[in-house]
Amino acid sequence: MNTAAQVRVRFDGVGVEFPTEQGPMRVLDHVTFDLHQGEFVSIIGPSGCGKSTLMNLLAGFLQPTQGRVLLDGREVKGPGPDRGVIFQEYGVFPWLTVRQNIEFGMKLAANKVPAAQRAQTADKYMQLMGLSDFAGHFPKHLSGGMRQRLAIARAYAVNPEFLLMDEPFGALDAQTRSAMQDLLLQVLQTENKTVMLITHSVDEAIYLSGRIIVVSARPAQIRADIRVPFPYPRPPGIADTPEFAQLRSHIRELVMQEYAVQIQQGVRLAD
Repeated sequence: MNTAAQVRVRFDGVGVEFPTEQGPMRVLDHVTFDLHQGEFVSIIGPSGCGKSTLMNLLAGFLQPTQGRVLLDGREVKGPGPDRGVIFQEYGVFPWLTVRQNIEFGMKLAANKVPAAQRAQTADKYMQLMGLSDFAGHFPKHLSGGMRQRLAIARAYAVNPEFLLMDEPFGALDAQTRSAMQDLLLQVLQTENKTVMLITHSVDEAIYLSGRIIVVSARPAQIRADIRVPFPYPRPPGIADTPEFAQLRSHIRELVMQEYAVQIQQGVRLAD
């Protein structure tokens, strides 16, 4: 991490509680960390620990119960065109073609551009994502990997400064997932984005990220903030190196410790 880089996002003592029939359930507890300009940061931790809640706070879909989420020094109060969000469920409109899906956001008031510019931008991202031959196809005619490429293209087309990704490749088979990771890194080489990735995969977090934040069992706190020591671009076969294996083992141990805590919490609740 380049500590001299501009701080773009700050989670400042953030806590979140959700009401339940048994009383308030605390999901996040005094979470504090920064995202710097141009960073690729992955959030990893046990299932149900609050990772997606962190992304929803930055996206503006949710407000904290305590603390603040700051974007360039201003509190996040709602969604904005500066943040593109990509979910695991592809998030494309089935009634629109590939081209229409990509152009959709550029027709909205917040990102509206002339028709010629929309077409040019759509052409650019269809080419980058290998979708040019499918411009007139509907999502139902695309494979899962292609639909996810379409979701990324649509998010990129409105030129957001931040890319927020919640398990975007989780539903894909291993080969397609690997190809999508490589494609994402290739696209990011040409786009100066700040990225937050929510993932359950330690390998994916290491391969894609410059920094990994490990969060604890619920209520989530920061367990570790780890700099990934491998420079970009990531060379083929990096996952087979001893250095990668050592970092993988360290992060897996942290995550499994939190899984054990989470299981114990469930046992106590059942008693």
